[in-house]
Amino acid sequence: MLPDGYSDVPQGKLAAVVTHLQMFARPAPRAAALPGAELVAHAEPDPEWYRALFTRIGRDWLWFSRLGMDDAALRAILHDPQVAVFSLRRAGEDLGLLELDFRIAGECELAYFGLAAELQGQGAGRWLMEEALTRAWAAPITRLHVHTCTLDSPAALAFYIRSGFTPYRRQVEIADDPRLTGDLPREAAPQVPIL
Repeated sequence: MLPDGYSDVPQGKLAAVVTHLQMFARPAPRAAALPGAELVAHAEPDPEWYRALFTRIGRDWLWFSRLGMDDAALRAILHDPQVAVFSLRRAGEDLGLLELDFRIAGECELAYFGLAAELQGQGAGRWLMEEALTRAWAAPITRLHVHTCTLDSPAALAFYIRSGFTPYRRQVEIADDPRLTGDLPREAAPQVPIL
């Protein structure tokens, strides 16, 4: 437990406040259209393809958790039959990532959800969330959960709440800065200074 007041973060590390959210029933569907978009399932995605899309979407938000994994560890997750990976494809280009993790019986984690910068502000997030909710709640689950953090898009938390999730837990995560480990380029996420 962190004490009240300021706590030092070691050099080379990042600190983020993580908010966990959940829902226990499918919210009423919301109208969402994204002309020319399709959701493509990837049963056994290639780690190189996955990392490239993960980085394209998450580099500005310092997504790093999957970048330091070797191919075997990443394949073990992505090729698990209880993990569903989708891309939002438009004009032949993968511009969004949706990953649903059903490995805990009766639950689904919205493990990754994101869009390339060029899709933001076009209703793509709502469209992709409706696809996520439809697929998650089609399974026999009683709980869908997700987490976001202060390194993520400033709009993420409010978006999840508008989508029907309720916050239930807050944590602080401290991790190596992926720009210093080489997992992301030093110029990634310029809004977060490197210390």
